[in-house]
Amino acid sequence: MMRPTVREAALVLADGSVFEGELLGADAPGGVAAGEVVFNTVLSGYQEVITDPSYAGQIITFTYPHIGNYGVNDHDFESTRPFCRGVIVREMARRHSNQRAEDSLDAMLRRFGISGIAGIDTRRLTRLLRDTGAMPGAFGTAAEATLRAAAAAEQGTDGIDLVATVTTDQPYTMAAAEGAPDRRIVAYDFGIKTTIVRHLSGLGTVEVVPASTTAADVLARRPDGVFLSNGPGDPAMVPYASQAIAELVGQVPVFGICLGHQLLSRALGGETFKLPFGHHGGNHPVRHEATGHIEITSQNHNFCVDPASLEGTVEVTHLNLNDFTNEGMRVLGAPAFSVQYHPEAGPGPHDSRYLFGMFGDLMDAHSGAKAGA
Repeated sequence: MMRPTVREAALVLADGSVFEGELLGADAPGGVAAGEVVFNTVLSGYQEVITDPSYAGQIITFTYPHIGNYGVNDHDFESTRPFCRGVIVREMARRHSNQRAEDSLDAMLRRFGISGIAGIDTRRLTRLLRDTGAMPGAFGTAAEATLRAAAAAEQGTDGIDLVATVTTDQPYTMAAAEGAPDRRIVAYDFGIKTTIVRHLSGLGTVEVVPASTTAADVLARRPDGVFLSNGPGDPAMVPYASQAIAELVGQVPVFGICLGHQLLSRALGGETFKLPFGHHGGNHPVRHEATGHIEITSQNHNFCVDPASLEGTVEVTHLNLNDFTNEGMRVLGAPAFSVQYHPEAGPGPHDSRYLFGMFGDLMDAHSGAKAGA
């Protein structure tokens, strides 16, 4: 088998740091791919990470040194296509081997026009991002001066409505899974993952609606519950979603994950802030405050909820044990709760899947209360 031609490339960060490597995947327009560079610590699940819409606007660095060894398949996509700006790896597997594989990771990147760069000292890069924070960067086959200019011009994910770039254009429905209860759930698509929709279908019929859907439109669908999905970017840049959520809280049971957690907090008058380098990985310890149990969780977010801004409005239910940031809350006086991490975790730890059952119980309790009123 002939070895593919090496396409020399470089990565340049906004602070001037330069890393040399070789191009993977598609050729970027003009030889430049730019975005906010972050790192993810998962050991597997690279396909799910790359196709998670929450990475819109970002270049993903994988800290695990060997990526692509088990290939990719159409079932494990978390969206119809990747929305990330690029991929950085230490070493891409030259050949994949897995009974479920349908193609290579490199072929998938080419298929969707996503560039990648390999041969990078990802340990050095990760330590740099950890110490200085996520920062804009650019990589590709263009001249270093061109890449440096692109990195300097890149805005990152602050102050941009990235949700509008990933949400569905039209509502669509996923039928309830076999044996699921007769419930109707409206799920806001702020960048919803396929695995989340599959889990929700175990609770009932799921209607996925665009991020701009009004509260009146949602209530007109007569849902038993409303789900607020994950998604990319700055929650402060999605005020239309927070406004709709504010009108829904107290009217119908609400469950939010990741960006949905942040948008629920802003709907309640809370504040959000950006973390230095975000939480991206599959092994973050989170304490469930009611029980003291430690859950190993999958996480992917750059922004965080300030619980002090919601004092007296919510009860903090989960706490991140790495940096003691807010990971979950329950709204006082209303059937609504949310978590910052990903209980669906496909693939990943399953410690937190009980939260979907809690949402089902909340919907049943609310329906019973309405019937008895």
